[in-house]
Amino acid sequence: MVDGSRASTLAATPAEMRTAHRGYINSQKADTQMHNSLNKGTETISTETPVHEARIMREVRDFSRPILRQSLGQIATSFGGFIAVCSLMYFSLQLSYWITLALAPMAAGFLVRIFIIQHDCGHASFFRSKTANEIVGRLSSLLTLTPYENWRRQHAGHHRTWNDLDRRANGLDIYSTCLTVAEYKALTPFKRRWYRLTRHPLVANILLPPVVFLLLFRVPFDAPKSWQRERRGVYLTDLGLAMGIVGLGWAIGFGPLVAVQLPVMILASIIGVWLFSVQHRFEGVRWMRHDQWRFGTAALQGSSYLRLPPILRWFTGNIGFHHVHHLSPRVPNYRLQECHKRIESLYGVPRISLRDAILAVRFALWDENSGQMVTFRQAGNMRSA
Repeated sequence: MVDGSRASTLAATPAEMRTAHRGYINSQKADTQMHNSLNKGTETISTETPVHEARIMREVRDFSRPILRQSLGQIATSFGGFIAVCSLMYFSLQLSYWITLALAPMAAGFLVRIFIIQHDCGHASFFRSKTANEIVGRLSSLLTLTPYENWRRQHAGHHRTWNDLDRRANGLDIYSTCLTVAEYKALTPFKRRWYRLTRHPLVANILLPPVVFLLLFRVPFDAPKSWQRERRGVYLTDLGLAMGIVGLGWAIGFGPLVAVQLPVMILASIIGVWLFSVQHRFEGVRWMRHDQWRFGTAALQGSSYLRLPPILRWFTGNIGFHHVHHLSPRVPNYRLQECHKRIESLYGVPRISLRDAILAVRFALWDENSGQMVTFRQAGNMRSA
């Protein structure tokens, strides 16, 4: 659910951030360019991989159209489910707070699903109508606490440079990017300790996600000053949230509001950040220098196929089919699995299990010599070897 955090002091300058996103006036333009390249088959995959990219692109194109009935159905089940479970949680406060907390994971699951809807709207893939995408995306942001315009543009930058070692966007992103072992060893002792602390699984995946969603997203911390629309959108989101909190607080009480919504938001942020972080940093992934980076190669070998149980796949909006999403962000989440089944015989993609994904939070560095993700301990052994 998050693309970056101020948790790292290794942040790039605003000028470097603007350079990383140059040419992307907004995420709609970025996604349109990627979608057009798929339709024209202009991107080429590295000849070292046995992938028939032109055929894959033709197959993927068939799934790049939203189906109104399914989009509306997903809105009904996601928003309806979230409201229903939260209502039960409020009612359960009269019985036992332990019952309330027991319902929180289900409410968090629905909230993650709502975030996926917001994510699709940001890619203009949930509806054919731009207006419909904008309305639903902004409404979703009031529940996910994620400013729609700013997150959309930041995320478009991710889709331009993922797993490209020479175009890592900025040091604010501690979840989808990483340092190489050589870069890590070249840091000062203080920066190495800070980098290691902020990437520790408990810090990065448990402590920081709630801070990002509850606090950092309330200010345009990662938006250059030139992003006036996105910065304004952050404060408009805050205004909408303030109005909603005051209204609900007056209606049901501020104590019950915090008792229900806070644990739900904490759980949802942790789940969402974990989902995002393991999609590009896991055992078997491939990172490349820019002269080796190709769109198809990066999508199929730099993104994961996270094989989740059906119930978890439903709550996470099929985002485990991340390789398909990177082939075409215009494929709606409810068509990702269908698209994967159509093209899976044409390529080899890293597959990770739920257990693999949980263990993947240990990987924080890319070793260019061995061509694999490594842990801090493994990097230390390389140094002493």
